[in-house]
Amino acid sequence: MIRHNLIVILRNFGKYKSTFVINLLGLSTGLACAILIALWVTDEYQMDKFHELDSRLYRVLVDNKLDGKLETSSTTQAILGDALQAEVPEVEKAVTTLGGGFDLTVANGETHQMGKASMVDANFLQIFSYDLLAGRKDALNDKKNIVLSESSAKALFGNAEDALGKLVQWEHPHGKGESIVAAVMKNISPRSSFHADYLLSFEIFKDIVGPQDLHWGNFGCNTFLVLKPNADAATVSSKIAGFVKKKAPDSRITLQLAPYADYYLHNEYVEGRPSGGRIEYVRLFSLIGIVIVALACINFMNLATARATRRLREVGVRKAIGAGRTSLTLQYLSESMLMSVLSVVIAVLMADLLMPVFNQITGKNLALHASPMLFAFLGCITILTGLLSGFYPAIYLSRFSPAVVLKGKLAGAGSTMLHSAAELFARKGLIVFQFIISIVFIVAVWVIYKQIDFVQHKNLGYDKDQLIYIKPEAYTLSHMDAFLNEASRVEGVADASSIARTIIGSRASTVGYFNWEGKDPDAQIPFEIVNCNYGLIETLGVEMAQGRTFSREHSMDSSAIILNEAAIRVMNMKDPLGKIFNLWGKELTIIGVAKDFHFQSLHEKVTPLFFRLAPGEVEQILVRLERGKEHEALEGLEQLYKQTNPGFAFVYTFLSKDYEAQYVAEQRVGVLSGYFATLAIIISCLGLFGLAAFTAERRLKEIGIRKVLGSGEWRIIYLLSADFSKIVLLSSAIALPIAFVITRSWLSGFAYKIELSWWYFPVAAATALLIALLTVGVQAVKASRVNPVQCLKEE
Repeated sequence: MIRHNLIVILRNFGKYKSTFVINLLGLSTGLACAILIALWVTDEYQMDKFHELDSRLYRVLVDNKLDGKLETSSTTQAILGDALQAEVPEVEKAVTTLGGGFDLTVANGETHQMGKASMVDANFLQIFSYDLLAGRKDALNDKKNIVLSESSAKALFGNAEDALGKLVQWEHPHGKGESIVAAVMKNISPRSSFHADYLLSFEIFKDIVGPQDLHWGNFGCNTFLVLKPNADAATVSSKIAGFVKKKAPDSRITLQLAPYADYYLHNEYVEGRPSGGRIEYVRLFSLIGIVIVALACINFMNLATARATRRLREVGVRKAIGAGRTSLTLQYLSESMLMSVLSVVIAVLMADLLMPVFNQITGKNLALHASPMLFAFLGCITILTGLLSGFYPAIYLSRFSPAVVLKGKLAGAGSTMLHSAAELFARKGLIVFQFIISIVFIVAVWVIYKQIDFVQHKNLGYDKDQLIYIKPEAYTLSHMDAFLNEASRVEGVADASSIARTIIGSRASTVGYFNWEGKDPDAQIPFEIVNCNYGLIETLGVEMAQGRTFSREHSMDSSAIILNEAAIRVMNMKDPLGKIFNLWGKELTIIGVAKDFHFQSLHEKVTPLFFRLAPGEVEQILVRLERGKEHEALEGLEQLYKQTNPGFAFVYTFLSKDYEAQYVAEQRVGVLSGYFATLAIIISCLGLFGLAAFTAERRLKEIGIRKVLGSGEWRIIYLLSADFSKIVLLSSAIALPIAFVITRSWLSGFAYKIELSWWYFPVAAATALLIALLTVGVQAVKASRVNPVQCLKEE
């Protein structure tokens, strides 16, 4: 019986080739999309979960009331971890790391290698499960030791074993030294949010800053805790909430715990509670994957029922010779299951072919590896898709009476059983759903494109183009003025200065220890700090609203400060020039007010900022290149750099790349939405094609009669297309309000954004209508050219 059913199924596939091919393509494409999304979602959920102590590993977060809002941050004090481990019984271990990491150059003789480094506590490798190729987990118990990654060890020594026990020299913007390679760790997994090429002892950081800066008001580190096996995280979180206030009564911060692995996805907080983050994109793409599969299954149902009339006699004959409704249902379900299996096989091949492009878009390194989880997922999606797409057609075809079918009573246009109002409503309803999704996608893609275009072309208050950062070594830092003088003479260099940070993003801020006349003593206002050299403001191209910039002609500028307009507004200060701004116990004179510029992403409003002249604290060189002379300038700067730093690589970054990096997530959403929108439209059009075929077949006799009575081809085309136009217009009426709400919600995440112009929405609806009419037109033209004699002939 199974063999017989399989033969029947294969014969039907061959008999209705167009339906088979359309179904196969629709399902395969939708499932390939679902597989790629499932791999991405799974990878996101598995981030940071590979640590052996994951169930007991927590990150300490800091809640601080700033400017009337409760802000949550992961930056803590350097002394917090040791204090928590010593005084909170539920804490088994604590580890502190220097937040954000830094660039470090490590040398083995004449071989130099720059990479990302972090300073960590001695028990870091015992808490986090980063595997070692050589050495011991307690390698950092001695602050003279260093841990290399596998790739850095190979670059410096050829292999991990040769690196162990060797002496290396290292330097970074704040110092240099020598260390012994005490361990080599495997390259950190892409599923880790922490990445480093070098690990140094946190004791080195303590030596650099000195005991005077190790206090409860100095932040910039990350603290992680391992709780004892029986400890309740919620109880411990409540217990440590006021821990800092006990140490520093004037402090306004409270502490809370967040599971270490969860923070990757849930890293945005509102009023101290998780409220979004990357999890929003995970949920969004999970929903998109489900919707795409649903669209593909809807096509299967529509196309299957569209061809139902051709199989009615088969149903009648099979029932007449004894086939029951159950056996017929199982046969048609088997047909859909076989289609699902074929579609999944093709979908896996498509997903594998598309994987490089998908990885490039998402920034991942995903791959289809044979695993029990993958087979379980493919098995589930095969069964689910087969049942979802085949259940309704199976029930639909198996219910007819054999006597009525064999008499041909169901072939006419007026059949109430085959074409009941409920069935037509359900079928059209599915098409409406498909086009609702398509129209929402069209609007979303357009809005995302317009917002990204707005972000890329908005006037930021400075000129981000033609600006490069150069990462200097210790020698250049100690001879900064001489290097800048030489750099400014290089052909193609317009300006050169230095800065203690990148100008993009919130990199360093202070909340307390500053004052001005009229300041509310209870106000907690964060100010962004920009420690800079002479000429920085000119190099950036920031305009001055009042006053002047730092100048070597004014010997007292070391006691001067420049604020931005946002700072003047929150200070409520009129005529600020010449007034005193007391910073960290030192009186500084306000000599200028810079116009507001966007140093953070456009998600944030411009916040208070001050420029402070501090040539001894700079870490990066900022150079503006002349347009058209970029190549000559970079060659000249590289030559100069290698002359002053023999053996070191010339490393630079364009500021525009840093700016664009702030919107990587939005750009990825935009690109993926474009692909998903195209896919949704194609699948929806296949469904519409199926419904058009069904309608044309159902109305063949009506068309024949109309042609006999004198209707022309255009009249027939109009007749068949009008109903589908109504379907798309109904879809538009439902979709456009939904699209408006979704896009407005997405744009609300930007402080500076485009206006949702009214014409975005009718254009999207018109686009969908045009695509639909072109799709339906194929079937309409075919039906309009049919011979009326063939339509009216009774078989």
